Amino acid sequence: MKRRNLVGLLGGVALMRPGTGWAQPAEGRRRIAFVHSGVPADQLTQTAGPAWVRQFFAELRRLGHSEGSGLAVERYSAEGRSDRYVEVAATVVRTRPDVIVMNSTEFARVFARATTTIPIVALTTDPVATGLVASLARPGGNLTGASIEAGAGMMLKRLQIVKEALPAVGKVAFLMRGIRNEAEESSLHDAARMLGVAIAFEYLAEITEVRLRDTFAEIARQRFDAVIVDTHGSFLANRAAIVAIAEAHRLPVMYPYRDFVELGGLLAYAPDLGELAKRLASDVHQILVGASPGDIPFFLPTKFDLVINVRTARALGIPLPQLLLAQADEVID
Repeated sequence: MKRRNLVGLLGGVALMRPGTGWAQPAEGRRRIAFVHSGVPADQLTQTAGPAWVRQFFAELRRLGHSEGSGLAVERYSAEGRSDRYVEVAATVVRTRPDVIVMNSTEFARVFARATTTIPIVALTTDPVATGLVASLARPGGNLTGASIEAGAGMMLKRLQIVKEALPAVGKVAFLMRGIRNEAEESSLHDAARMLGVAIAFEYLAEITEVRLRDTFAEIARQRFDAVIVDTHGSFLANRAAIVAIAEAHRLPVMYPYRDFVELGGLLAYAPDLGELAKRLASDVHQILVGASPGDIPFFLPTKFDLVINVRTARALGIPLPQLLLAQADEVID
């Protein structure tokens, strides 16, 4: 049978099912649903989309699970809109895949409410602090995965690096997506005052190129000296647009992933998404061979890399301190 990819829209939910279109997979074939908050469904493949997605599928193949050969993958996206989360989750759960692989803490909460029986492997922020799991060692329930953070304080660390890179910085905007955390905001305001920096939080209900352009234009109009971008996957999905818009406004930006810096962003203080992708693939493998997700430890990264694009710094006229450059794990020129 000729293989084909079908990309459709189901009740506002972007969906792609490879292989045999809408038909159920052949008997004995395992099924995973790959769900993303922002990256379009047709880019969640072995050859397209963010690097961590490609690395996830590569590791899954290495572990013996190749798409089209014993494994069917159904792909879904909320296209950067949180108002679609409930609908996407309901659609996915109705298909009853063997495992659901996904990103985003907020999205994971929706899925956790939608099913308590289908195993979920998620890429999230701190899962204990956000109440997703009871503990890292024994998550319990039907959810496990990997965190993009190493506990509280990552936003502050990024702010400290911005202050070190730009000693004269006075105003920094945090570009955010997700549920507002007033306790975290208050803590960051207190820390920022000690650094001599005023900060403000800009929350985006949906992340589209038009919304990003409007937001950056307003940040520039208010004369912020720098921007720090949140870890949400929908920002990563729009990484090329964000880097281009920031460049147009000549705004220095601290990013959460190296993917942005590779495209011309200034700075990133980032976990190794490749390592996290391998952890997710390992979790899926363990579940497919019989493990309970609640017994698989939730992985918290211990190493973060400082990545600096000195070509971008020169274009912005920023003389980066030599001490900071010496501390960088990678310098792109």
